[in-house]
Amino acid sequence: MAKKDSKLETLLEQPEAIIEDLQGGKFDEWFEEKKNIITYIGGGILAVIALVFFGKYYLTSQNEEAQNTMFQAVYYFEADSLNKALNGDGSNPGLVEIADGYGLTKSGKLASYYAGVCYLKLGKYDEAIDYLDNFSSDDILVQARAYALIGDAYMEKTDYENAISYYKKASNYKPTKQFTPDYLMKLALACELNKDYIGAIDAYNIIINEYPNSMKIADAKKYKALSEALSE
Repeated sequence: MAKKDSKLETLLEQPEAIIEDLQGGKFDEWFEEKKNIITYIGGGILAVIALVFFGKYYLTSQNEEAQNTMFQAVYYFEADSLNKALNGDGSNPGLVEIADGYGLTKSGKLASYYAGVCYLKLGKYDEAIDYLDNFSSDDILVQARAYALIGDAYMEKTDYENAISYYKKASNYKPTKQFTPDYLMKLALACELNKDYIGAIDAYNIIINEYPNSMKIADAKKYKALSEALSE
């Protein structure tokens, strides 16, 4: 084991010792003694700063590149040309290539979202889950929507437990009056299909108690009564 420099250790643990040395006029002596260590530490800090700066610059440029590249694929998505949106048209790359090539960028993650939606519409539920699960965002609406779409994919696979898990994520993620009741209704249905009637009742109760002005309120009350009857 390397022998510790007791004085240096004292200086690191007790910064006031440095001040005492400086006030005593010992700076030159102290610096000369420790200049190799200071140079080493300073070089390491500069290397970390450079690495962080380069990483941010690289991701920014990659994000812009992905955003520009994705334009045609999004056009095909909006035109419901799902295969071209996913795989490209021979001249422009598709969402899959963009998502795989720029996965660390915001635009690459958005491509994953679009790709997941395409696969869901095409009935390719495993692929839809993979790409939607790779998507992440701080957006108040899109992230919750992605969770709900994963829940939809699991519902199509009759995997109700995973559907419940993702509908819960959707309903708990930054709740909104406009969309959260929809996710709670999906959650309640998944619970019912999984014969978890208490879970369904809980979901309906959230709508009834926390979203009394929702358009889903009448359905929530009606289906809650049915779940209560089935739970007895």
